[in-house]
Amino acid sequence: MLIKTYASSVHGINADIITIEVNISAGIKCSIVGLADNAVKESQQRIESALKNNGFHWPGKKIVVNLAPADIKKEGSAYDLPMAIGILAASDQLSNSILEKFVIMGELSLDGSLQRLRGGLPMAIRARDEGFRGLILPEGNAMEAAVVDGLEVIGARTLLDVVGFLRGENNIAPLVINAREEFFNKLTHFDTDFSEVKGQENVKRALEIAAAGSHNLLMIGPPGAGKTMLAKRLPTIIPPLSLEEALETTKIHSVAGKIGRNTSLMTRRPFRSPHHTISDVGLVGGGNFPQPGEISLAHNGVLFLDELPEFKRNVLEVMRQPLEDRVITVSRARFSIEFPANFTLIASMNPCPCGYYNHPEKECVCGPGMVKKYLAKISGPLLDRIDIHIEVVPVPFRQLSELREAEKSAIIRERVIVARNIQERRFSESGGIYSNAQMGSRMLRKYCRIDDEGQGLLKNAMDKLGLSARAYDRILKVSRTIADLEQSENIQSHHLAEAINYRNLDREGWAG
Repeated sequence: MLIKTYASSVHGINADIITIEVNISAGIKCSIVGLADNAVKESQQRIESALKNNGFHWPGKKIVVNLAPADIKKEGSAYDLPMAIGILAASDQLSNSILEKFVIMGELSLDGSLQRLRGGLPMAIRARDEGFRGLILPEGNAMEAAVVDGLEVIGARTLLDVVGFLRGENNIAPLVINAREEFFNKLTHFDTDFSEVKGQENVKRALEIAAAGSHNLLMIGPPGAGKTMLAKRLPTIIPPLSLEEALETTKIHSVAGKIGRNTSLMTRRPFRSPHHTISDVGLVGGGNFPQPGEISLAHNGVLFLDELPEFKRNVLEVMRQPLEDRVITVSRARFSIEFPANFTLIASMNPCPCGYYNHPEKECVCGPGMVKKYLAKISGPLLDRIDIHIEVVPVPFRQLSELREAEKSAIIRERVIVARNIQERRFSESGGIYSNAQMGSRMLRKYCRIDDEGQGLLKNAMDKLGLSARAYDRILKVSRTIADLEQSENIQSHHLAEAINYRNLDREGWAG
C-alpha cells in the first residue's frame, strides 16, 4: 500500500516541502531512498524502537521510503516522525484521511518522545504558503512556528500524541499567539542602560553616531577602560526592530537552533560576541550542511569583536565582503546558499601588546616597533571598512564617584530614531538602502555635498593623514549622519571636523 506524508527541508533560511512516499509490499527489507544522509538512514532503528515501545508493530514486509524530490539532499533526524506516521498508515495502523493536510516534522527518541528541531519558523511559513492546513512538530518548537498566521500549529510531546490527534482521539488545540501584541510588549525592555556608564561622553557620542547611521566602529583603549561595557549597551539606543525585521531575525536563529523553548518572536536586536578563537566557518557560516555563522546571527543587530588583533587574520579577512555587500554566499559543488548579514560591527582592541600605550598614568613596556606590529595584525582594507575609530581612556575616580545619573538610553534612542527617519525618507526610492552607511558612490555625490570651506578642510585632512579613497567616503558618510542628528539639511564644516576626528588610527604618529 502506498501512502504519502509531507515534511519540510530547510536550505539557508528558507524551507522546501518534501513528499515522503511509503510503500509496503511482499519482502523483508527496509530501504530509504531520495538522497538521504546517514542521519536519515539511521532513522529505521529509532522508528522501529519507538513503534514497538508505544504498542505498534513493525511491518514484517518490504518497506520502501522515498523522499522526493530526490535532487534535494535530506539531512538530519527530523524526518523520523513523518516516516513513522507513513509506515503506520501504509500498514493500516492509522487512517490516512487527513495526512495530506499537514506537514509533519520531528525527531523520535527510542521511547517515542519528540526532540526539538531546527528551522521550525521557516517550515511553518512554507507550509502556509503551500496551502497546508497545519504543521505538526515537537512542542518545544511550537511557539516559534505559531507566529505564522493562517496555520494550525500542533505541538506534540510524543508519537502517541501525534497518532491520537490524527485519529481524532485527543484534541490537541492549535497553539495561538498574538505575535503583534507580544512583540510590541517586549520591544523596549533592556537589562542594561547607558545611564549606568560613568564618564566616556566622547565614546557615547561616537556610539550614538554609529547607531544613527549604522556605522561600524572600533574602540582602542587599555584594559578596564569600559570598551566591552559600552559595546553591550549599543543595542539599547538602536531603533527597535520592525515586525518584518523581527521575523527575518527569528528565522535565522530558528535555523541555527538558537530560539528558546518559550520564545515565539525575537523582540531585541541580536548582540553576538564570539571568542577570538572562532574559525572562519564559525564566523561567516558554512559546513557540509550550511548553517548561519555569527555574522548572520548578528543580522539586524550588533557583532562585537573583542580584542580584534587576537582573531586569526584569515578570519577577519573573510568579513571584508559581507561588510560591503551585507550578505554572505556559501557555495558548494551542488548548490549555493545566501545568508543575510546586515549587521553593525563594533570592535575593541588594546593599543599595544601590554595594553598601556598612550595611557595617562601607566607606562607602556612594549619595545620599539611593537605597537605598529600589533596594529598591523589588522589589515588596511578592513580598517578602511570601519567608519569610526575612537580612543577610550580610563575614567578618573572623580567621575566614577559622581552620584549624578548619566543620560538614559531612551533619550539617546529618540535622537537616533529621528535621524533614522530622516534617512528613511531620503532613501525611500532606493530599494534596500535605509542608512547612511549603505550609500554608494552615486548617492554620496547626491546627498553629501559640501561647500568650499568643507572641501578645504577635507583636503587638508586627506593630505596630512594620508587617507585612502574609501576613508574619504567614510568621513562623508559619518558627517552626513552627524548632520542628520542635528536635523541639518546640509553638511557643515563642524560636521566634517567631528567626522575627521573619528579616524584616530589614520593620524600621523599615533602608533609611534
